[in-house]
Amino acid sequence: MATALIILGAGMGTRMNSDMPKVLHEIACAPMLVHAMKSGAALDPKRTVIVAGHGAAQVEKAAKAFDPDLVLAIQSEQLGTAHAVSQARDALDGFAGDVLVLYGDTPFIRPETLAAMSAARVTHDVVVLGFEAADPGRYGRLIMKDDQLDRIVEFKDASDEERAVTLCNSGVIAAQSKTLFELIDAVSNDNAAGEYYLTDIIGIARHRRLTATVVRCDEAETLGINSRGELAEAEALFQARARSDAQSDGVTLTAPNTVFFAHDTVVGRDTVIEPNVVFGPGVTIESGATIRAFSHLEGCHVSRGAVIGPYARLRPGAELAENVKIGNFVEVKNAQVAEGAKVNHLSYIGDAAVGARSNIGAGTITCNYDGVFKHKTTIGEDVFIGSNTMLVAPVTVGDGAMTGSGSVVTKDVPPGDLAVARAKQENKAGFAVRLFEKLKARKAKGS
Repeated sequence: MATALIILGAGMGTRMNSDMPKVLHEIACAPMLVHAMKSGAALDPKRTVIVAGHGAAQVEKAAKAFDPDLVLAIQSEQLGTAHAVSQARDALDGFAGDVLVLYGDTPFIRPETLAAMSAARVTHDVVVLGFEAADPGRYGRLIMKDDQLDRIVEFKDASDEERAVTLCNSGVIAAQSKTLFELIDAVSNDNAAGEYYLTDIIGIARHRRLTATVVRCDEAETLGINSRGELAEAEALFQARARSDAQSDGVTLTAPNTVFFAHDTVVGRDTVIEPNVVFGPGVTIESGATIRAFSHLEGCHVSRGAVIGPYARLRPGAELAENVKIGNFVEVKNAQVAEGAKVNHLSYIGDAAVGARSNIGAGTITCNYDGVFKHKTTIGEDVFIGSNTMLVAPVTVGDGAMTGSGSVVTKDVPPGDLAVARAKQENKAGFAVRLFEKLKARKAKGS
């Protein structure tokens, strides 16, 4: 059966105290909405509909960066969850498969859990995701009867007997499209809040003699995020799982609690990651690399055997081949560094290509920006760049060439040549002593 996703993301999230829509607040360098989309994407949905309200344009932009084919539906008034789902009706016109309703502020539901819900839909008309709560608190209760889900009771409406139930409602629901919208059409807003609640469809379904069941998951999967504190808790939960997964995959973390992964970080086995390393989005580390302490990586690819850091920064477009060395206080951006090349100290390599086995001396800078345009520096194979060389792009240094320390290179250097571009040194006898005496006398007179 084909599947469609409806992801609700229209809430303002007033407890966030933010101008940004709640579902765009980030966990592991991705909006929490994207985490929900990634989980749903494992079902290979034929259609995905995001229901947005506050900040809809921002929500659409972030969501389409992950799935350009999704459709945005607008909930202009906040009239409850059933009303929100009903806004997706037009976007699903003609779709006859199953619909899974997710929440953009509930980012941790596992793909395996959603797959279990899809499987349960084969034998039941409506499937609800539930969990056994350690502290049920004010969660809605899932009331079972004869192995069927009979109804969902909100805490405020529950009897003492119903409040004793620990099986709680996550809000995630699956049903066939036609069934879902027919049930929603029957939902009333005759309640204290005057809202249309999606949970009411269970009672309506059972009254119509439709079947309903519960798929259970771990409580941690259902974590909803409504405040900055809960966002921080969610980040900590994600990082704990990511660190554990990395270690299970054969990655050494010498101080696990100090390493921070992005949602899409890929690290190969036998890689060693030292303390206080931060991964931004879009990083792939091949097997057997070493990432030394206090390094920051984003949008880059690090090949087998490379050593990065300490205190290195790899920015988007950094492509490092096998056995490359990037040392302390080195920044690499939009540059390809070939096998065995070394950039060990205090250098900036941006918009550049560095050939195999070349050595970039300390303090080297590729001067890539003229104030308007970026320009490329090309360094050949087996090149030796002397310390404190300024390479003013566009410029090419040929294979086997050298630059003298302190040079400002503005012209191409042919293969095998030595480029020296600095002013001739002159030593003025006794000048330093006379200058200091003059300055000290001026200072004394001024005081």
